[in-house]
Amino acid sequence: MSHTESIQEFYRRVPQANPADLSLNNAGIGHFNVFERNSCYKKTPYSRRDFYKVSFIIGTGRLHYADKWIEIDRPALLFSNPMVPYSWEAISESQLGWFALFTETFVNPAERKDFLQDSPLFKIGANPVYFVNEQQQLELSMIFKKMMAEIESDYPHKYGMLRNYLHLIIHEAMKMQPAETFERQTNASARITSLFMELLERQFPIDTPENALRLKTANDYAQSLSVHANHLNRSVKEITGKTTTEHISARITKEAQALLNHTNWNVSEIAYSLGFEYPAYFNIFFKKQTGLTPGNMRARAV
Repeated sequence: MSHTESIQEFYRRVPQANPADLSLNNAGIGHFNVFERNSCYKKTPYSRRDFYKVSFIIGTGRLHYADKWIEIDRPALLFSNPMVPYSWEAISESQLGWFALFTETFVNPAERKDFLQDSPLFKIGANPVYFVNEQQQLELSMIFKKMMAEIESDYPHKYGMLRNYLHLIIHEAMKMQPAETFERQTNASARITSLFMELLERQFPIDTPENALRLKTANDYAQSLSVHANHLNRSVKEITGKTTTEHISARITKEAQALLNHTNWNVSEIAYSLGFEYPAYFNIFFKKQTGLTPGNMRARAV
């Protein structure tokens, strides 16, 4: 299975994308960068990335994405997320446009709850390419140019502005119709994995301590998807490189961190809401995943 490229590895591969040597937490919480596409190579390796990317592509090429490929023959907006591997092969000599690269922690959790879960960034299995007309190209170009100017400014709240620009791009995309010209490969594993990832994401966020996690184990997900647990795990492992249980554990850990940092629920309430019968089990699980106890994590956030 393909390697997952980190932000550090991306900048080592494409150093011209980060001439200011931005840190991994340059936005306070999380990472954000925006740069021109002409700084990148004409062909990229087929792999997953551990970050999100919004690309405004002006130029032609071919995108290989999960179990699909698509010919980009006119200006397009592309949304990339860490779950799905992809590669780009340029066709035209001129490759213009912009990239906005960021981590999920950069995106405001409160905003995400409202609309991002069904947005092009987070919706598993959604078509990620949006072809734009001439007017949309002008509007998107203006937003990206403002982002480029903002990230180089000394304004103390510039990352709040950049987050707003990012949300504006997402809203613009949500008003468009996604591209429907994908050439699908016959890949049952990719389809099952997509269904699993979408079902997993639908379990969150946990709104109240009484709203306990419904699906907790790989068997629970297999039953909901009407497949054998072994078949589900083989498919997920083949497509993502991780087991079903690893994905479930990672998502529960992420939700636990959000609840510890952004609610006043006590550790027992968080443990029960995430499906742990006893708080002690939750403590053991959380420390294994993060190296910290829930109490330590909460103390750091204060």
